[in-house]
Order: sequence, then structure tokens, then C-alpha cells
Amino acid sequence: MNYFVYILRTSSNTLYIGQTNNLEKRMKEHKSKSSKSAKYIRNFSSFELVYTETFPSRKEAMQREWKMKQLPKAKKEELINPTAVLVKKL
Repeated sequence: MNYFVYILRTSSNTLYIGQTNNLEKRMKEHKSKSSKSAKYIRNFSSFELVYTETFPSRKEAMQREWKMKQLPKAKKEELINPTAVLVKKL
């Protein structure tokens, strides 16, 4: 079973990081704003899945999620769009 760490961009241009073993189901939960959806995401009118990483174990996914949450927003943006960083350097 694979585990996923993902980043959502909200309608207010904030980033949400989460992890799951069923990405499709988790996105449906977020969209339906069900009780299983993250409370943070429920506050926004929409969101977009902008980044994913896959891991073989939940432990690895949780460790990566924690590390990603510690990054400043600029570094998270680099993960999402690495080519934009290259263009800026030119």
C-alpha cells in the first residue's frame, strides 16, 4: 500500500499539507467538507491539489509531512513549481 503526502492550494492562496493512503478518497472528503475533512480546508470556497509525493510506509509519509510543514512558504512554492525558481535565477 502506498501513502501520499499532498499539498492543496486554497482559494485564498494558502497551502495545506496532509497525508493519506487513499488520495482520491481524501480529496472527495475535502470537497464534500465532511466531518473527516480537515477543519482548515472547510473555511475556503475551493482548493486545488498542486503537489504529491508517494511513500511505501505511513511512517515515512508522516515524517515527510512534518518536515514539509516546517518549511517556509517560499520553499513549499519551490516544491510545487521548481521551474519557476530556475527562471528567477536566469
